[in-house]
Amino acid sequence: MRLDEIEESSNVEDRRGSIPRGGMVAGGGIGGVVLAIIVALLGGDPQQVLDASKTMQGGAPQSREQAQPIDDEAKRFVSKVLKETEDVWTEIFRENGMTYQKPKLVVFAERVETGCGIADSGVGPFYCPADNQVYIDPTFYETMEKQLGAGGDFAQAYVVAHEVGHHVQNLLGTSDKVNAARRRLSETEFNKLSVRMELQADFYAGVWAKRAGKLKIDRGDIEEAMNAATQIGDDTLQKRGQGYVEPEKFTHGTAAQRVNWFMKGFKSGDIRDGDTFNARNL
Repeated sequence: MRLDEIEESSNVEDRRGSIPRGGMVAGGGIGGVVLAIIVALLGGDPQQVLDASKTMQGGAPQSREQAQPIDDEAKRFVSKVLKETEDVWTEIFRENGMTYQKPKLVVFAERVETGCGIADSGVGPFYCPADNQVYIDPTFYETMEKQLGAGGDFAQAYVVAHEVGHHVQNLLGTSDKVNAARRRLSETEFNKLSVRMELQADFYAGVWAKRAGKLKIDRGDIEEAMNAATQIGDDTLQKRGQGYVEPEKFTHGTAAQRVNWFMKGFKSGDIRDGDTFNARNL
């Protein structure tokens, strides 16, 4: 993958200079790596995790403390990947008679205040539908590489592309339908719906990869993405974390399903082929 010919997006906000104090630390209770990947990779709906923080905050103003500076190379990387998603999705929406609304990507360190509440780095990269923004602490990429064996620049780009996929779902009204269904479904049934939503975001990431010509993606890049999808499949994570698999608790899909839908998107390049909600076989 090559980023040298790509400009940086102007829709990146760097909040690494300050950290909100107080509120919920959205990451306690499950344990670092597993929560980071399950919620973050890719996406999930942080609203479920973060809604509780609003109650705990009680509406009080949040004081802020200074964060340690982080190498700007990480910011440049996500800025360029975001720019390529902007170009690709603007064209796809135009082809389908729509106008793409670009999301903002917020780079943060340790903790961040969002439209969905206060989150810490434990939740990993996520998309907040309440403010149409993607959030990422770049140190998460170290977790991917060192603890999950999912390194590589294109694996990192896949993270951003998946989160932008959730933004696309929000623009198309898919997110609203899924959130409305949450109120009438059991936890097990909603988990199944969540899997279909996550797999569609993987499909959209594949569509982006297919059409991101400026990146000069090669076979090795796709292998990185498939490896990342494998390492963050629900079955892989459960086996790693507890030694056995509980399919009724899947929320993102198995390793095979995630690879399958990413590759479907990459081979197709057409968003109309990504209806995971009506697919008989995932």
